[in-house]
Amino acid sequence: MRHWRKLAEDPRYRRAQGRALIEGPHLLQAALQHGRKPLNVLATETGVADPEIGKLLQHNAIRPVLVTETVLRSVADAESPQGVAAEIEIPAPGGKQPVPAVFLEGVQDPANVGAILRTAAAFGVRRVVLDQACADPWSPKALRAGMGGHFTLEVQETRDLLAELDAFPGTVLCTVVRGGVPLPAAKLNGALAWVFGAEGAGLSEAVVKRADVKLSIPIGLQTDSLNVAASAAICLYEAFRRGP
Repeated sequence: MRHWRKLAEDPRYRRAQGRALIEGPHLLQAALQHGRKPLNVLATETGVADPEIGKLLQHNAIRPVLVTETVLRSVADAESPQGVAAEIEIPAPGGKQPVPAVFLEGVQDPANVGAILRTAAAFGVRRVVLDQACADPWSPKALRAGMGGHFTLEVQETRDLLAELDAFPGTVLCTVVRGGVPLPAAKLNGALAWVFGAEGAGLSEAVVKRADVKLSIPIGLQTDSLNVAASAAICLYEAFRRGP
């Protein structure tokens, strides 16, 4: 079980192994729906007795190992595990650059990372690139917040975000608090890449300078700024609403 605990706790171990831990029936179902065969599955007696989990465990790709509630709690990240957890392979990024895309710089809260991935998947984004200052997108917290969105996206981590932006075959957009083109008035057609930055500091000067278009989201005077996941949701919805 030490291997499973390290998958839940240690991002370097996850990267070295190329594996991650998903917890609960929703993520297991999402993984199976998108062809992600679990490498190993742990389930408790309570989990097996649950109709939703029991049905998932009948999948021909699953050979569950029955464990006690205590054992599952010892390896799971969630305070109250939902009766099942699975080890999956972290997919390697493809060689192409699918669009639309989202780039993240220094987003350190795994819940924000997961929420952005969930939103990106919902609004037609195909690729998400994170720099090394971001929270691990394959951590249990990010996976829970992503609600299965990870499995519809190409998720890539990079040491050189600017180089990835330079290689993007389309328009790079970022948000600034003030002085940008108002989002409702912006042209949002063609191949788009959105860049979102750290919760406190925002985007670096170099990334803002690299962006082809700077946008501002109109907000009330009583508010200074928006949470990065909220900003991403507003921008991605607006582009999705307008269509290609």
